[in-house]
Amino acid sequence: MIAEKLVQTYKVSFDQNNQELALAGSMRPQRAAEMADCVKLLETSLASIRGTFYVNVKRLVRLNNVAFHSLAGALLKAAEERPDIKITIITSSVIGWSTKKFGTLTAKNPKIVVEEYDSEFYPGQAFLEEGGFVPVLRTQTKLTWKHERSILPRHGLEPGMTMADICCGIGDFAVLVAKEFSPSRIVALDHSKSSLAYARQVASEFDIGGIEYIYGDAAEMLLEDGQFDFVSCRHALQIFNKPEMIVNELVRICKPGGRVYVTNEKISQCLGEPRGPSIEWTYEQLSKLFADFDMDLEFGPKSYQALQRAGLEDLRIESFMVTNRDGDAQAFADMIMAWEEMFAGGMSEKRGDDAAFVEKFRRGFEDHIAAALHPGGYAGWPVWVASGRKPR
Repeated sequence: MIAEKLVQTYKVSFDQNNQELALAGSMRPQRAAEMADCVKLLETSLASIRGTFYVNVKRLVRLNNVAFHSLAGALLKAAEERPDIKITIITSSVIGWSTKKFGTLTAKNPKIVVEEYDSEFYPGQAFLEEGGFVPVLRTQTKLTWKHERSILPRHGLEPGMTMADICCGIGDFAVLVAKEFSPSRIVALDHSKSSLAYARQVASEFDIGGIEYIYGDAAEMLLEDGQFDFVSCRHALQIFNKPEMIVNELVRICKPGGRVYVTNEKISQCLGEPRGPSIEWTYEQLSKLFADFDMDLEFGPKSYQALQRAGLEDLRIESFMVTNRDGDAQAFADMIMAWEEMFAGGMSEKRGDDAAFVEKFRRGFEDHIAAALHPGGYAGWPVWVASGRKPR
């Protein structure tokens, strides 16, 4: 059973199956009496549960002191009067004040705990946000754009559309789309403040206007339903431990009849000659390394099923191979060199791999670089593209 009530500019709902009270929107009452209906639903909900009572404030973008004191009073009262229950308040780092504000209740009653749900949702965030990874992302986009600029129209992107680029990273893809396809609107969202700062700088340097860079959580976006004709999410589902949550959000913000477009890798199929066996071994190990951090660099071919499960129609999938023969062998080599430092250096050491493993792991990257720069060598990096249409 789900009880729900619309109150002013916020929404309050209770899901009995999950024992979760969800608050969303902007709660700014002038008097405590205006909170009566909300507090009553909270108290009624508490009366019907056992064990843990969840209060979900991930989408609560504003909360004044009148509203907070009303909610805090009801929660503290329940924690004191009900020894059989525990209260868990679920916040998000995207709403910066919420964890700190609700965290004050824990000091008053330890039965009330606060969990910032996305602190563990992005297991690879610390590695992929670091400033040293910026050149990697720029080079990757440079290499993939040669393919994607002709692929995107096959997957539904047309000039003048409204577009969202979710998990936009450093924003270079949004800039290239703006130049090539002239969308009427582009929203670019990411969970990394440092990446967004860089993205705004790049857009400014290239005198590209009209891109709205937004800080947000791709699994719980503060964007309205059905806004965009085309929603892209590139090289991102593979680094989340719950990609289906991201896909559902991509579909939610897409207009009926619009398309969702994703790209991902199958890293174990990276190849190169000469020294193929060494290269193959290293990328198999790289896939396992990411898996140990709850990421799936084999997600590329799985994209089709992920979009299908989300209810999309007219599914399309294809793959392309970025190679050293695309015209810039040095750029390909630079990308692999950066991978080596990030993955054989940072991530492998973080996992606690011994020196012998790390040396062999590095050798495969170095052999891939050598293959890319060899006059008769060939080096490749495979990328999968998938898209689907949201039913009308």
